[in-house]
Amino acid sequence: MKIVFAGTPDFAVQPLQAIIDAGYQVVGVLTQADKPQGRKGILTPPPVKVKAQEYDIPVLQPQKIKDELDSVFALGADVMVTCAYGQILPQALLDGFSKGVWNIHAGILPKYRGASPIQSSIVNGETQTGVTVMQTVLALDAGDILLEERTEITPTETYGELSDRLSTLGANAIVRALKEIETGEYTLTPQSAKDIGVVRKISKEHAKINFAKTAKEIVDLVRGMNPAPVAYTELDGVKINVYKAEKAVLVGDEQAVCQNAVFGEVLGDKPKRGLLVKCLDGAVQLIEVQSAGGKRVSGGDFINGRKAQKGQVLC
Repeated sequence: MKIVFAGTPDFAVQPLQAIIDAGYQVVGVLTQADKPQGRKGILTPPPVKVKAQEYDIPVLQPQKIKDELDSVFALGADVMVTCAYGQILPQALLDGFSKGVWNIHAGILPKYRGASPIQSSIVNGETQTGVTVMQTVLALDAGDILLEERTEITPTETYGELSDRLSTLGANAIVRALKEIETGEYTLTPQSAKDIGVVRKISKEHAKINFAKTAKEIVDLVRGMNPAPVAYTELDGVKINVYKAEKAVLVGDEQAVCQNAVFGEVLGDKPKRGLLVKCLDGAVQLIEVQSAGGKRVSGGDFINGRKAQKGQVLC
């Protein structure tokens, strides 16, 4: 069975590798264009392109896939597998493979359709997620489900950590799915018509911390934005990135100080207690932070360096 694989970021590399390792013939890879990276703007290929080139697999990088259908079909594939590709597939492409087009989606459907299922699951406080292999249709992530693999989200897991685990889960799932697709012996399950949700692409604005929320909501936001785009707040107009946080346990006079504080107020000036900040249900401790142009440091070191002082307000 000949396969065309469409994917772009690191998340899609393990599934591509698993398909190759399983002995399937990958006749071509579709991915997004090379993009400038870093301060010097060095043109950098997507991770999936790098992996394809290791195996001398032909790579296509169309700006608009609808304009390159002939090139795709010329590869002679029986099936197409997509994984975080980044373009909407036209109906003509979906109709062009004898064994169909199948997508690896990093979330539970139909609740987490869309561009940011991993981050949104963490930010929303979910305790479970998974990967879904589904038949691709023109509507967004609405195809029938071939198989689903679920996993628990640990209380401290970040977006980066969970993404790595789900990539591995997706790699295993697509190999299982391809065995069924090859034989034609599979059962599709229509998605539920209830609890349909769409999660949009995460922007930097989504990563801004609102200290009028609970400690758990803030901690989940920090986890969901790590390593990118990184949760942040501001102090005297200076951006402060927050990489790790947890609900604070207040001791001594901190309780009284907290009750009289405003949301976002720094509650103490003792480095050993770290960076405690007033929130809706008490306080959140910012454990690892980074001011603009500075290094990542502990909240205690941030206090010790007098970059934040008792009574100042993060906003």
